[in-house]
Amino acid sequence: MRTPAAFSSLVSTALFVLTLLMPPVWLHAGDKEDAEAAAHALAYDQEKEEFNIRAETWQKDLGPKTGKALRMQLYKGNEYCFCVAVPKKSGVHITGAVLDLEGKPAGEILPVLDGWGFVLFYKPKKTGMYMIAIHQTDQGKRKDVPCAMVTGYK
Repeated sequence: MRTPAAFSSLVSTALFVLTLLMPPVWLHAGDKEDAEAAAHALAYDQEKEEFNIRAETWQKDLGPKTGKALRMQLYKGNEYCFCVAVPKKSGVHITGAVLDLEGKPAGEILPVLDGWGFVLFYKPKKTGMYMIAIHQTDQGKRKDVPCAMVTGYK
């Protein structure tokens, strides 16, 4: 039979091991909100340009070596804006592009001066499934960081 002290020690050890095994994102719990707030701030500026901003926010972790790609259905005749950001204080710089139906980078990018975000504009010539590719650049720090995107169209 285990004593209460032995049980307490076992629980403490188990909790310690679990924290070591958790993904590194748990360290940036507040950073997720910072990334989302930064993306929404970029989107707010696009509302002034008459873009209809979608309510949902895409959010994933962005690693230093592997970027992220998001498939989206885009419609001919619409102009799209993709507002993408990581936490402003992270020191990470990001960039991105729309990959057209042939997989070629396209779109006009408007980067934030400090590198933590950008707005990507694209007007497809055909309706179809496109990829929005996002990755870290060599200009900033290279580390795991939350990334958020808000989209709009007009």
